[in-house]
Amino acid sequence: MANRNEEFEPLWGPDGVVCHAVEDTIRLGVWLASEIGTGSVVSLEGPLGAGKTQLTKGLVAGLGSPDAVTSPSFALVHEYSGGEITVFHFDFYRMESAAELDTTGYDDCLAAGITIIEWGNKFPEVLPPGTIRIRVEILPGGGRRIRAERL
Repeated sequence: MANRNEEFEPLWGPDGVVCHAVEDTIRLGVWLASEIGTGSVVSLEGPLGAGKTQLTKGLVAGLGSPDAVTSPSFALVHEYSGGEITVFHFDFYRMESAAELDTTGYDDCLAAGITIIEWGNKFPEVLPPGTIRIRVEILPGGGRRIRAERL
């Protein structure tokens, strides 16, 4: 994959990276797309308005999909294809229990493409080993500190 941008390498360290604008967050997502492959699961965690969907926009674009990315809060899952790998974009925010995933095809999606989950920390028991946890923190000045780790 072609997007080797050293600017974002600190994402994996304790200080993470700071994105000052939405465009930075999207660029980070594009870069992250070069770090993952089929079967990858990414859990996006942070408060409302932190930029989880913006990061997903970058990931989906970085994987070559022309699809418009929107939050799946009410649909629970969106599928983006047309790129290198199909992306399944889940949102656990409105779910009451992990049992609700039984109706979404979640287990099938885990092996079929890349699975991105907003609010993945709500049901950590369904996150497989190797999941990439990305935590987004809103900074007082309006930027975002973003850190990643593998579970």
